[in-house]
Amino acid sequence: MDNNLKTYKIITFGCQMNANDSEKLAGVLEGKGCVEGLSEETSDIVIFNTCTVRENANKRLYGRVGHLKKSCIENKKKIVGICGCMMQEKDEVEAIKNKYPYVKLIFGTHNIDEFSNLIDEVIENQNKVVKVYDEFDETKKEDSILPSKRVYSFKCGINIMYGCNNFCTYCIVPYVRGRERSRDVENIISEIENAVKDGVVEVMLLGQNVNSYRGIKRKLNKEWTFPKLLQDVADIEGLKRIRFMTSHPKDLSDELIEVIKNNEKCCKHIHLPLQSGSNKILKLMNRRYDREKYLEIIDKIRNNITDVAITTDVIVGFPGEEEEDFNDTIDLIKKVNFDSVFTFEYSKRNGTKAAEMINQVNEETVKRRFNELLKVVEDCAGSNTDKYVGRVMEVLVESVDREVNKLTGRLSNNYLVHFEGEDLLIGKIVKVKLIKSHGFYFEGEICR
Repeated sequence: MDNNLKTYKIITFGCQMNANDSEKLAGVLEGKGCVEGLSEETSDIVIFNTCTVRENANKRLYGRVGHLKKSCIENKKKIVGICGCMMQEKDEVEAIKNKYPYVKLIFGTHNIDEFSNLIDEVIENQNKVVKVYDEFDETKKEDSILPSKRVYSFKCGINIMYGCNNFCTYCIVPYVRGRERSRDVENIISEIENAVKDGVVEVMLLGQNVNSYRGIKRKLNKEWTFPKLLQDVADIEGLKRIRFMTSHPKDLSDELIEVIKNNEKCCKHIHLPLQSGSNKILKLMNRRYDREKYLEIIDKIRNNITDVAITTDVIVGFPGEEEEDFNDTIDLIKKVNFDSVFTFEYSKRNGTKAAEMINQVNEETVKRRFNELLKVVEDCAGSNTDKYVGRVMEVLVESVDREVNKLTGRLSNNYLVHFEGEDLLIGKIVKVKLIKSHGFYFEGEICR
């Protein structure tokens, strides 16, 4: 490692899996003696970890990379690299090569394990740009455990699988992350056990669709389902909380609901993307469930898991969405009364089937529907939190919120709580009385 390259900055776009990958990239760089820099302009190594689910993420990347031209001219040894989902799109890779010749390293989602060697190669070949673009090798096991520099010392994400087999018509993920590959059970358990030894009390199991996990438990030579894996993780001594992201409704089983119901370590929060409340649109999206099946799953969850919070994703303006379809979505959201809804305007992604559909919804209509949906979501949030006021519940203290000058943490069901307390409580689980609801968060008072 060149001793003149002392600082790094990693900029992350996208999902929790990208955030987890970025922690590994940071761990590799710190293992080489680097420290995190103050900004991307002043840092010696800058890595952009990209998302490509929505078009605006690509535009944001181009803007950020363009701003580094001056600092690259001033610092000839500066390394700018781009990785992640966007770098699995050949057209985007070619665009980066042509527009930004000072980008010295490009690699995709399945080259994370090679990052340490790639950085060394860039340093050794100062005048040569290192570009890595590989097609997915579906037989490759992405199971190595890299060092991580965690954002939080007391919680972390753990990838249990990679890729996706669902091929929703609006989604680019299966094309940039490949088909589903599940990690072996023992490797996942080992990584979590090591994290717990380092002080982690909460893990989030990550995958594009964790419900379809099918790993191998080597000592039994058997295929293992996600509910069985969840139970194995819950058996790890010292681990206090388990979350997971994301679930697909078509694969959410009764067995999984039972495991969450019967194990206190399993957080009472399920993120279950809906995307649309219209059966016509769900079929066009290739979601492989209908609104009736979705409501049936919601009933099972709520009838079995006490204090569960259910959150979801909804896309507004999918091609072919008419007023009746949008109204079906509003109706279903009101019926379910979600704790939170992440709302998105449909974004056309080249390479997906939805991008080729002729009946695209005009921008003005999409904006109007989006704003109408937000109002419904806000109303749901307020009615859900009121029922918790006055109760004493456990909170994992995460940080100090400087805006309100209070500690902030999360309940098992993922609601935020602000309360007064000392910084030494960060990373600990404490009991807090919920005093006042503000829709998406609570004011609380610690129980002494």
